[in-house]
Amino acid sequence: MSQVWAGIDSGKWTHHCVVIDQSGTVLLSKRVENDETVLLDLVETVVGIADGDNVCWATDLNSGGAALLIALLAAHSQQLLYIPGWIVRHAAATYRGNGKIDAKDARIIADQARMRTELQPVRGADQISVDLRLLTARRTDLICDRVRAINRLRGTLLEYFPSLERAFDYSKSKAALTLLSGYLTPDGLRRIGIVRLTAWLKNRGCRNSAAVAQKAVDAAGAQRTVLATQATGSVLVTKLAAEITVIDHELADLDAQITERFTRHESAEVLLSLPGFGPVLAATFLANIGGNLDGFDTVDRLAAVAGLAPVPRDSGRISGNLHRPRRFNRRLLRTCYLAALSSLKNSPASRAFYDRKRSEGKSHKQALIALARRRINVIWAMLRDHTTYQEPGPAARSLVA
Repeated sequence: MSQVWAGIDSGKWTHHCVVIDQSGTVLLSKRVENDETVLLDLVETVVGIADGDNVCWATDLNSGGAALLIALLAAHSQQLLYIPGWIVRHAAATYRGNGKIDAKDARIIADQARMRTELQPVRGADQISVDLRLLTARRTDLICDRVRAINRLRGTLLEYFPSLERAFDYSKSKAALTLLSGYLTPDGLRRIGIVRLTAWLKNRGCRNSAAVAQKAVDAAGAQRTVLATQATGSVLVTKLAAEITVIDHELADLDAQITERFTRHESAEVLLSLPGFGPVLAATFLANIGGNLDGFDTVDRLAAVAGLAPVPRDSGRISGNLHRPRRFNRRLLRTCYLAALSSLKNSPASRAFYDRKRSEGKSHKQALIALARRRINVIWAMLRDHTTYQEPGPAARSLVA
């Protein structure tokens, strides 16, 4: 049966569509706005051009600006393939012309969809997984904002009060952030003293208020010089401390939303039974695989997407040269890595496997990557069979070790 291919070079505000036939002849080249009415007209036009033949759509984005287009194509039962941007970039060198324009990229996308057989279709995720993808992405942004704010706070403190900067770990101590909302200069801390500062912190619900007050007053006693940056710097530090506190409250609310949605997913109990997975890490894992294993043919494919399957780089007489792949889902890798690290605390089987890899000469990072790869096999079997994790007995652990 005849077929036409429609390549979409997706953008934020506009898309460019190029339709070709089996011989590669361009049947349509059109720029359209990222608007529902316009996109529906495009779908109708392309289907009309096909005139009863099959239409295979292809795009270089599977989220973001292409979200509306993907939803409309799914609603109209249209086949849609995903072509990663790196394929388009590499393929562009084999086409005529050195320039880069949207029409050329769309033409390349359509032509690659016509020639390649390994491209994956765009699969829709369940509603819970879609929500978790957005929520966990927002959480990652907030964590990055918090780290930047803390670094700016510490850098500003170094400008006028270095002894107070090194007295606390501001990424963990909420009492230290509370302190900076009221007393953050050497002379101010010396005036209030340990006793009154302890009471002030305790009234604001700070834990270990006496120890925090002691450290702060000791830091004030170590610096008698008033630096020229103190007046402006202290104002900035107060604002930064308040900003970090607001981020902490937003993170707590976000974690509650993630936990609430994740616990409603059918695989929540399965993932939580595996040591190393809490609600946030398990939710991030689900969000990055699309909620189920439908997008992965084998466990090796899942490991490759997670960046846990080494790829060979052999040439000539050199063989067995394995390296980490260059293209993989970095959020998925980070999730698997952190879960493997956490599992060392409460999973004897994970600890035994990690210790064996260390005894073989692997570094800490290499041993954790190997453990994460082994756990992918376990996760695959658990999700496939919908069974919870059972920690191996001593006899089975001895075989691992």
